[in-house]
Amino acid sequence: MKVNKATEADLDQLVPLFNGYRMFYKQASNPEAARTFLTERFQKKDSVIFLAIAPDGTGLGFTQLYPSFSSVSMQRTYILNDLYVASEARKKGVGEALMETAKLFAISEGSKGLTLETDVDNPAQKLYQRLGWKKDTHVNHFTWEA
Repeated sequence: MKVNKATEADLDQLVPLFNGYRMFYKQASNPEAARTFLTERFQKKDSVIFLAIAPDGTGLGFTQLYPSFSSVSMQRTYILNDLYVASEARKKGVGEALMETAKLFAISEGSKGLTLETDVDNPAQKLYQRLGWKKDTHVNHFTWEA
């Protein structure tokens, strides 16, 4: 397995994974919309996507990072917004490889670090804790939707 920074050339491998990620969160399958959304992210340089690829070229998983800034520390930070590993590739180190690649990228960019949020019952929390991520108990997150 290798993990690469994805480009538009990787859309054929990335779209089924992204669609599977959305379906995991109870969204309807829509590969066309997934392709459009990802194409826009690449073209607008809104995010950084890392893609895990098997030796045979099969996409195994991905993570997507969005840049943000901390006004208090006056530093860039990245939001690890999406992490998905195909069901047949789980428990094989793919998620860990993606997370570690994201950490190395953040360091190389001089970032303050990474943040993520996840469902309270997401089993991936065990992975995050094993990799040294700390649960933030000092802040509450609020959302507003239009």
